[in-house]
Amino acid sequence: MTALLTCAMAFSMMQLFLLGALGPRLVDDLDISATTLGLTTTVGFGAAALLSPVGGLVVDRAGPRRSLVALLCASAAALGLIGLAPGAGLLLAAVALGGLPQALANPATNKAILAAVPPAGRSAVTGMKQSGVQLGAFAAGLPLAALAGAAGWRTAVWTAAGAALLAAGWAARTLPADAPARRARAVWVPRGTTAWLAGFSLLLGGGIASVNTYLPLYGVERLGLGATAAATLLAVLGVVGIAARVGWSRAAGREERALWLPGGLAAGAVGGALLIALADRAHPLVWVAAVCMGVFAVAANAVSMVLVVQRAAPGRAGQDSALVSAGFFAGFALGPPVFGLLAEAGRYGTGWLLVAGEFAGAGAVALLWAVRDRRRVVRG
Repeated sequence: MTALLTCAMAFSMMQLFLLGALGPRLVDDLDISATTLGLTTTVGFGAAALLSPVGGLVVDRAGPRRSLVALLCASAAALGLIGLAPGAGLLLAAVALGGLPQALANPATNKAILAAVPPAGRSAVTGMKQSGVQLGAFAAGLPLAALAGAAGWRTAVWTAAGAALLAAGWAARTLPADAPARRARAVWVPRGTTAWLAGFSLLLGGGIASVNTYLPLYGVERLGLGATAAATLLAVLGVVGIAARVGWSRAAGREERALWLPGGLAAGAVGGALLIALADRAHPLVWVAAVCMGVFAVAANAVSMVLVVQRAAPGRAGQDSALVSAGFFAGFALGPPVFGLLAEAGRYGTGWLLVAGEFAGAGAVALLWAVRDRRRVVRG
């Protein structure tokens, strides 16, 4: 089950990682601007943010097996449409459809963990399945980017679509059957821990999305990297992120430690963003920065999901996960368009400082929440 949940998380965001990794090719082949490239991220994550509360409710009512099969089929359909896109119109429609698997991913996988994994093992399994997102980044940045170089970007995207369909069949055959669908009370507004984590995720997502979308283009336009080498930056970030998500999530198994980890990881991400800005003067720093992003920024989201699993209200794990994810997706929708305007104007340095500011804001929110939570426990 851990392998399947990891696979589902990888496919839930595969279309957006591919758009980032193949961005230089898409800009040339489809004759779209850097701002339009950023708009694909806005549309995809905007749809995911809007669909997340409904997706969480669906998961709580329908169960994780049905939800995971639907997730993988929707991902295959979105990838297939991207491969058919003749221009920006169908590309944006396909990315909007890709918001559905994103909206289902964390609620369905977290619900499956709470249903099938003993409490002592939940943090480790959560970290492992969250590393699936970075596995998707690695697949987009290295093997699929290499396939795009050899056989064209459309072939690479269609290959990913076929793999998603195979994964849907795997899920349908191997996951235990869901209980009969039941009613669950709808919760649309985050409260308590969920609200703090949603705010943290909003700022964190804005910074990560800008890195995912524009780091390869920055490598080509400002650092003199080839398209494949620039895409490899995302692969490096992905490989490091896999290990970091597993490691930091295991560390978050102790709830008192998990409380402080998001703020510390966000602080480390600030350093990574500043290193990207400095790479314009010392190009090798961009590789160090990619490692830092994997170690800190990417891992911070996984730790937030560990906290959701630890503190989810009974019977509402899907909706609590969805509300935190909605904040993260909203950040992904809002961050790249602003960065895209700066990139169009050639002001990449200002853009990376903006990313550093978003990570700093996320760290401040996380630390304020940790202090308030600790005081509440002491008083209680």
